Amino acid sequence: MGNICVIGPRASGKTTYLAGLSYFSEYRGSRSEYSIEPLNDETHKLAEDADQTICNGLAVEPTVLGDRIRSVDDLPDYSFKIEVKQRFLRPRIDIQLTVRDYPGEVFDKILHSSPDPIMEEFIDECFRADVDGCLLLFTEWESSRDRFYSQLIKQFLKIMDEHDRLNNYRLAVAMSKCERGEIWPGRLDPETDLFGIYLKKTLKTLKKSVPPKNLQFYAMSTFGVSGPYDPRPNRADARGTNGRVSTLREPNQWQPYNLVEPLCWLSTGQI
Repeated sequence: MGNICVIGPRASGKTTYLAGLSYFSEYRGSRSEYSIEPLNDETHKLAEDADQTICNGLAVEPTVLGDRIRSVDDLPDYSFKIEVKQRFLRPRIDIQLTVRDYPGEVFDKILHSSPDPIMEEFIDECFRADVDGCLLLFTEWESSRDRFYSQLIKQFLKIMDEHDRLNNYRLAVAMSKCERGEIWPGRLDPETDLFGIYLKKTLKTLKKSVPPKNLQFYAMSTFGVSGPYDPRPNRADARGTNGRVSTLREPNQWQPYNLVEPLCWLSTGQI
């Protein structure tokens, strides 16, 4: 069973993404069709939470450091069995994987120069030898954030190298919440049409240090758009206890985009 980490800034949609993944037992993706089966109690509970919150127009509680999560041992392990139903007579692929959702504070503290024992504990766990790779979520596409993201990625890659994982660790770098109208058209070729336009320094930093076989770019959307002929985001924004939150606008039209594809590549190295 492969192990994968999900990392990103606060409010990048990490926990909502995993809730959506646990909810869909059958999913038609951009390349294949998938069956998704939760394998442990934590994942079944996440699916129940998605049914009770997302499907009722409510926001999923984010994963934050605090009373419930004080160390890496407090993070739940979400385990899935994914059956990839290949098209064009290609053989079926079965994948079992365990995913951990890291608090956004860990991502935000990577650039801090002062030692932080909690951050170091999470990072050490992220780069363990039995971890196949990381799904790295970005959510802000404005070019003004490019310099910050580039510096953060540079430090992240430095830490990866210190753990001797620079050449044997897959990075799926994704623009999350791609249902937004400004970036939805760029979803088909995110490396060129999203990162190559809005986050040029970040793209250059990644491609300079990470071997091509270990780097893929994605656009992802947990909520998707209203329909094939209605590209409006199927998402509403509101204020929550931890800041801005996103909710599903039309539950009957819920169709995520690229929900499974990055995880399959992280697990197998195959697109």
